[in-house]
Amino acid sequence: MAWAEVVTAFRQCMPQTTNMHLTSVRPFDTIATGFILAQLSLADEKLRPKNLLVFANTAPRKDNLKARQNNEGEGLLFLTLKNGVQAVVVNSGFSLAFVKDQIQELWSCNCEDAGSQFRSRDFFPPVCGKVVVADYSFINHKLDPQETIPDPPESVVGYIDSFGNMKTTIRQLNPKIADLRPGDRVKVRIGSYIRTATVATGSFNIMEGDLAFSPGSSGQDNRFWEIFQRGGSAAAEFGNPSTGSSIHIQTI
Repeated sequence: MAWAEVVTAFRQCMPQTTNMHLTSVRPFDTIATGFILAQLSLADEKLRPKNLLVFANTAPRKDNLKARQNNEGEGLLFLTLKNGVQAVVVNSGFSLAFVKDQIQELWSCNCEDAGSQFRSRDFFPPVCGKVVVADYSFINHKLDPQETIPDPPESVVGYIDSFGNMKTTIRQLNPKIADLRPGDRVKVRIGSYIRTATVATGSFNIMEGDLAFSPGSSGQDNRFWEIFQRGGSAAAEFGNPSTGSSIHIQTI
């Protein structure tokens, strides 16, 4: 019902020619939100539509742990990336961390943040509707991304897809493991689970059932390493960890 109400509200505020694509993360998961936002908004120009606007709303409302008055929550931000993509994002956790260094301009918004427990339906659609028609009357104060947004978490689980493949926040060019070559063996520890994986270049470079550690399909020019199991679920092998779980890689 929540999805239907949000989509209906957005349709009301958007031109009828606007195409919408929806995706979701686990409740309050700002790491996965930031990972997806970066993957979509920083995609190669040939792989994303022109005039792309990304809206992201993951709001655990942990910016203030005290009791909240009138359902107020994290503020709404508007940004333009260096590649021209625009985004409207709730300023929560790591939602903007993975695009931090690619932000051209960052603004706070004149948008209600109190009075409803369903802000994504009641308050946010009109802001996105204005962006689509190039009406920026809602912007408020210009912000410094370096002061406003945290750095992305290092060496953690960043996103788990529907196959149980775990996309990490370890970059391909990370100097600690940049010398790994296909066929090398590594010991992977996540929480109390320790498994051995083979460094691979793709899902068919390992035997059925084996774990692989490989540069994945996310991260553009400096891809993120990924842990996957051919014919199975890598996440299940590690006890289905949550995003943000620390990953320790040791060469064998």
